[in-house]
Parts: sequence; C-alpha cells; structure tokens
Amino acid sequence: MSNTRHVPVMLQRCLDMLAPALQAPGAVVVDCTLGLGGHSEALLQQFPAVRLVALDRDKEALRLSGERLAPYGERATLVHAVYDELPDVLERLRVPRVQGVLFDLGVSSMQLDEADRGFAYAQDAPLDMRMDQTTGISAAEVLNTYPPGELVRILRAYGEEKQAKRIVAAIVRERAKEPFSNSARLVELIRDSLPQAAKRTGGNPAKRTFQALRIEVNGELSVLERAIPAAVKALGVGGRIAVLSYHSLEDRLVKQVFAAGAAHTAPPGLPVIPEQYQPRLKLLTRGAELPTEDEVAENRRAAPARLRGAERIRADIE
Repeated sequence: MSNTRHVPVMLQRCLDMLAPALQAPGAVVVDCTLGLGGHSEALLQQFPAVRLVALDRDKEALRLSGERLAPYGERATLVHAVYDELPDVLERLRVPRVQGVLFDLGVSSMQLDEADRGFAYAQDAPLDMRMDQTTGISAAEVLNTYPPGELVRILRAYGEEKQAKRIVAAIVRERAKEPFSNSARLVELIRDSLPQAAKRTGGNPAKRTFQALRIEVNGELSVLERAIPAAVKALGVGGRIAVLSYHSLEDRLVKQVFAAGAAHTAPPGLPVIPEQYQPRLKLLTRGAELPTEDEVAENRRAAPARLRGAERIRADIE
C-alpha cells in the first residue's frame, strides 16, 4: 500500500488547530474518521505524549491503518464503530473526557479508489456504497425498491439535485425492465435524462445523485447530527474539535452545532448573564476555512473541503 495515494486534507492546519489542547501529558485525541490513518499517524508523530482513539465503520480501513499505526503500539486504540457511537466507545475505554477530536467527513480515498465498492461514478462497479459492508442496504437496493417520491426527496435533500424528478422518472422506468446492479448504467441514464444546459455545469452530471445515494445508504447526515454534539460533550475544558466537511449539508450542520455552543442561552433581558447560561464553546475559525490553492493543485480531493474548529471553554452544568 503506498501512502502517496492518500494525502490527508488540510493536515497541518488541523494539527495546528488541535495543538494547544494536546500538549498536556495524558492527553487523549479521537480521530472519528480513521480511514487510511493519515491524520492519525500525523497526530501520533507530532504529539509524542498523546494517546489516540480512532474509529472507523470500515473493517478494511481498520486493517490497513492498523498496519500503518502498529509502530505506535499501545498509544493507538483502533475501534470498529460509527462515529456517533463515540460516547459508548469512550465509556468502554474508561476515558471520561478527551482533549481533541478530529472529523474528516470525506469518503475515504480507499473507498473511492477501489472499484468494487461502487462509490465512484468514473468507473463501472457494483452499486454498493456501504462504508461497512457487513451491514445495511446497498445503493442498488435503494434504487430498486424505494418509492419514486422518496427517491426524489433523497436526490433533492442530499444531492441538491435540481433535476431530481427527471432522473427518478428515468430510474423508475428502467428498473421496471431490469433492476439496477452497476454504476455505469446509472451514470448513462442520468446523462441521458438531463437537459443540455444542466450537463454543462459542475463536473460529472452523476456526481450529485451518487452523493445522495451514499448519504442515504450510510445514514451519514443523521449519524453526523448525533455525532458532532456527542463529540463536543466529550471534550474537557480547553479541549478542541476540528471538522472537515466536503459539502454544504455537512458544513451547515457543523456550523449550527458550533454556533449554538458559542451562544449564551440566557432568557432575554437579563442584565448579567449567570454562569449556567454562558457559552460552552469558543469558535476557532471565522466561518469555514478553505484549503490553499497550492494544496488544491496538489490534491484535487481537497477542493471542496471546509474546516471549522471550536474550543470547549466551560463544562456542562450537570
């Protein structure tokens, strides 16, 4: 396995953002999206006193990154889990509070690179798209069994696809003749069902539909809705969280959780805001930070990335 194939996005910026929280001896950092272990390896290298807990729902990713992180021995604990299971994982490991949390919400490069996983629209593959292939329904099952109205909703909500109705009408017509099993047929159908003007904008016309299917198959947004607040809750005072998102739906969700944590919750009209209503978070980014032009030139997968960070400044009042 060559490490060149997976360049972690905005790596140094993420490390710098988490650094002030990871200097203390015994600091624990959680990589909620281990993938091939690029960010995790860098965290272990840069912060020699830190203990890493890393989660991934993909067993193949855990195996490969396990080999990569083996030199760090006891300092790295790798767990097969979805990232909204963070509270249970920390409880099992008897870790009451953590000092750093990192989320990189891009689909792991490995999944995009391996044709048989069916994530990529650039090559023909079985329509699977499950990040954990031991559980759940595949993208093919979604396409072949969901009612038309539900498919339209998914393409609009998760793919922000304006032509959802046209695409779904074509899917429903075609699946009646023969169920979908491979990605090339779906890509071709999307191309054929879009008006000329829609094909000229924004890269591969299948991109939005594939994104929508991936989010649905893996329950990504509902998982994220639980995971970000859970991660904030797990932070000790002074702890920091960094989140890399790759589309507006994810970024909006992260922004909402951080903004709520950084606002006071006092009823209006109080002359002095009591301690229990003070903000729990301090924002570390003004809006979302973008990758540099150099980084995008070097790693095109970085192009859509948006980074947001926050620091825990107050404990929850139990």
